[in-house]
Amino acid sequence: MSTELPTTFDPAAIEARWYAHWEQEGLFRPERPDAQPYTIVNPPPNVTGSLHIGHALDNTLQDIMIRYERLRGKDALWVVGTDHAGIATQMVVERQLEAKQDKRTNYSREDFVAKVWEWKEESGGTITRQLRRLGCSMDWSREQFTMDPHFSAAVIKTFVDLYNDGLIYRDKRLVNWDPKLKTAISDLEVETQDVKGSFWHFRYPLEDGVTLADGRDYIEVATTRPETMLADMAVAVHPEDERYASVVGKHVVLPITGRRVPIVADEHADPELGSGAVKITPGHDFNDFEVGKRAGFKPAEMLNMLDGEANVCQTADGLVPEEFLGLHRFKRDRVDGARELVVQRLKDSGHLIPHIAKTKKGEEQELDAEPRTIATPFGDRGGVVIEPWLTDQWYVDAEKLAVKPIEAVKNGAVEIVPKSWEKTFFNWMENIQPWCVSRQLWWGHRIPAWYDAEGKAYVALTEEEAQAQAGEGAALTRDEDVLDTWFSSALWPFATLGWPEQTDLVAKHYPNDLLVSGFDILFFWDARMMMMGQYTTGQNPWPKLYLHGLVRAADGQKMSKSKGNVVDPLGLIDQYGADALRFFMAAMESQGRDIKMDDKRIEGYRNFATKLWNATRFCQSNGIGASTSIAAPKATHAVNRWIIGEVVQTRQALDAALADLRFDAAANTIYHFVWDRFCDWYIELVKGNFDEETRAVAGWALDQILVMLHPFMPFITEELWSKQGDRADYPLITASWVDPQAEVDAEAKAEIDWLIALTSAIRTAKNELGIAPGAKLEAFCPAPSALAKSVAEANSGAIERLARLTAIHFAEAPTGAAMQIAAGEDALVIPLEGVIDIEAEKTRLSKALETSAKEAKSLEGRLSNANFVERAKPEAVEKARADHAHHVAEVARLEAALARLG
Repeated sequence: MSTELPTTFDPAAIEARWYAHWEQEGLFRPERPDAQPYTIVNPPPNVTGSLHIGHALDNTLQDIMIRYERLRGKDALWVVGTDHAGIATQMVVERQLEAKQDKRTNYSREDFVAKVWEWKEESGGTITRQLRRLGCSMDWSREQFTMDPHFSAAVIKTFVDLYNDGLIYRDKRLVNWDPKLKTAISDLEVETQDVKGSFWHFRYPLEDGVTLADGRDYIEVATTRPETMLADMAVAVHPEDERYASVVGKHVVLPITGRRVPIVADEHADPELGSGAVKITPGHDFNDFEVGKRAGFKPAEMLNMLDGEANVCQTADGLVPEEFLGLHRFKRDRVDGARELVVQRLKDSGHLIPHIAKTKKGEEQELDAEPRTIATPFGDRGGVVIEPWLTDQWYVDAEKLAVKPIEAVKNGAVEIVPKSWEKTFFNWMENIQPWCVSRQLWWGHRIPAWYDAEGKAYVALTEEEAQAQAGEGAALTRDEDVLDTWFSSALWPFATLGWPEQTDLVAKHYPNDLLVSGFDILFFWDARMMMMGQYTTGQNPWPKLYLHGLVRAADGQKMSKSKGNVVDPLGLIDQYGADALRFFMAAMESQGRDIKMDDKRIEGYRNFATKLWNATRFCQSNGIGASTSIAAPKATHAVNRWIIGEVVQTRQALDAALADLRFDAAANTIYHFVWDRFCDWYIELVKGNFDEETRAVAGWALDQILVMLHPFMPFITEELWSKQGDRADYPLITASWVDPQAEVDAEAKAEIDWLIALTSAIRTAKNELGIAPGAKLEAFCPAPSALAKSVAEANSGAIERLARLTAIHFAEAPTGAAMQIAAGEDALVIPLEGVIDIEAEKTRLSKALETSAKEAKSLEGRLSNANFVERAKPEAVEKARADHAHHVAEVARLEAALARLG
């Protein structure tokens, strides 16, 4: 027996209750030892994190696939856990200490790490609670953490193995250095911001009386970072730049330091940019580093002029003047730094070339530098300008590890969806640089390397093994650095299952079946999992990688806190319910495109859920409860045979869409079946005719809706499932996928589709002509098809109730005003004498048509104007496009209406 539903659908009332029930009963991973495995690992969010809209999209898509495969009977495992997030977590704890006038360096390393663990136990579960609110059906019984003992063992083993195989090494290279956090950071943790800055021009004197072809005894260079000239080691010119051909191999003497540096030929110098000559500071610029290497400088020889806090230190050649030592690289807290002093000294010595600008009045004005907007790298955590810094770090030989992943994508062993991302993947992988994996932090996996007094490294699983390598009596000191968190998370697909132990989980669930990921971490995480998977296990971590887009603000801009356009998914859940937000994410997820936030659409999907709720209440009020069969019931009525066929087609379309990871197509398929076919037509067609067969078919069809919709809207479907019948031992989350064991009945489909076409055409025509929806009319069909005759005879009651036709006469229509409609291949004439004033209606329609046509033409002209499209505000352009589309549609509608009137 069904349990009566409340009148109003309230998502909040059911979501917490059902999630707690699923989790407590172990329904996210029921015991299915003999079932085919299906495995997804969740991209581990930072333990410090909170659910953002990108998480909502990413996890919704994964949950759709996990719930779908669970319903299909598979042993569906969704691995969940969090990343220890080295920098972010250490910062959180350090800020807590600072709030108490305390600091990290007041503690030993061990004591500080203990404090981090305390924080993790007390406050590290925020995002996992939020994932539950979204409805994520993860295996919480095995929640993972990248610093768990078994995971840490896997990380250390991988490092040692890579080292022993010559794939990890220590080297001096440039890194992204955060002077505030005093650690190297990854490219992903660098944010580029446009900053108002300056472009300075200097004279570098040529040595030994050498001059250029035009007689100048200096080379002009330009820079946005004048302070770095204290560590310049060369000037580069293009090898084909004739202006400098005579001085290549000669030298300049730098102002301030007096350093003698060579002029080198290198294609990095652009003859069209500025003077065509570029100052080269290999120790503080990534491009210059490569130029320096090509010029013959070894990294160990490259000059460094800054310490870890970006204050000026003495270079190896001792040529930086005393007055610069200790200064910050540029002005900070209103105190001039090295940049300002360098400019002043060059100005004093006559080596600064002034920039001549014009005032608004046209008068010439001499400035020290040309004002420019400069793309500047900032650390996303520390918030200060990143410094390219030359340090000794640990590197992975990514070029060698990339070979097998490249081959896997090329031969189809790993499919990237959408395929358009393959080009980007290959471009990055085939030009991959060494991967810096060391970080100057205390929180994280400490690098398993010990050094003797001479600095020789001994890499081992334990200190005892390192001591054995070094020999008895050798004093060893452990490396202070920890590993990049991307290094440990690269092991996520298999270390979460127990690797390197050959556990049952590893045997059954590795390789995984699918990875769902944002495209923005394709290289930082996805590609590295492929590298590590192949290296450690000899297998690809998964056969398919799905890359989704970004969720953008409603105006298409990228969301950011600085713009104030960040959307809180929990707020949307509070307002509309998790099901509505999930369905929005799925319906809008079109391969290769970003998603624009649209509250109205989310509200629309909340209304969709309400419509299903009310349809179920209607069914209950007519004695329709749960079905007792997975297979379709036997049916004789055309309308019942039709709805069974609609279920068959919907399931086929859903299976095809999800197999291709077409989430938008899948969501739209079930949406239109529920709203259009079941609620709008089937229920209307069977009203008042609830015999035993129809109750059985309607109950079965509603059950199939709940099953097919469950992966997208788990909460409302489980609630309705439970209220439709007493089946506590057969919850929807672990029920069986739709299997009608029936075919589409072509005869029934043709009959009901004709009836729907007739009703739709009449309703549209009435709306166009301003005829009251309830007005009863007659229709004439002088040359009916056999289908028209059979439908009219078998469905006269439904035709009068739905189409408001009192009769369909298979004869010529009387003369006079009338409108024409079509149903299938049949043309029907509906007399309008006495229904509307035909001439007045024609006049009204013609006037409206003229207005819309004029507006459409005007808007078309505006939109074809490049100046308007490029210079107007984006929202103005968007509105113009929407208005144009509206008026074009109105023209088509009004022309059709006039045509109906003859």
